[in-house]
Amino acid sequence: MRILFLLVVLANMAFFGWFRYVAPPEAAADPQPLARQIEPQKMRIIAPGELPPVAARAAPAPVALKCIEWGSFTLADATHAQAALEALQLGARLAQRRTEESAGWWVFIAPQGSRPAAQKKAAELKALAVDDYFIVQDEGPNRWALSLGVFKSEEAAQARLATLRDQGVRSAQIGTREALIPKVWLQVKGVDTALYARLKDLARAAEGSELHECVQ
Repeated sequence: MRILFLLVVLANMAFFGWFRYVAPPEAAADPQPLARQIEPQKMRIIAPGELPPVAARAAPAPVALKCIEWGSFTLADATHAQAALEALQLGARLAQRRTEESAGWWVFIAPQGSRPAAQKKAAELKALAVDDYFIVQDEGPNRWALSLGVFKSEEAAQARLATLRDQGVRSAQIGTREALIPKVWLQVKGVDTALYARLKDLARAAEGSELHECVQ
């Protein structure tokens, strides 16, 4: 038993000598870590308050607001169009721009010969729920005629005539007429995507009207 103990001691001493002086260093071990440091004098501990601020997340781009015009309307139609906008509660964001447009076609009832006759014909139009008209009083061949609308194109005039036919007006006709007609554009400021969608619905309901960005 004594001999076995001595053999174990000698084996341990032999293994220690081999590991200390003979065995190669492991690949991952660094026998001289301090000697291999790069400019250790520049290393220092940073307090939390000295850390640079983290970049803030970029804020979403703001929704572009535009000025949109809806028109163009005759003076009478502009009143109805403005009433249609009341539900949007636009307040000071709503304005008007007035222009004159050249009209080459008109829908009319032939001259009635006198003011009383023209007024009688106007009463007949009112009885048919036709309110958009005026009596021509200027001197000339069209005096005492009843104008039912002036238009840039023949197609627009034909559409107006068809509407009047559906209302029971049988004496209206289409003709050419070069004239400058006062028109109104309704301007809505600060229009976002949702408001623009509602304006498009109104424009589709008003035949012949259109939307575009405000003229500067």
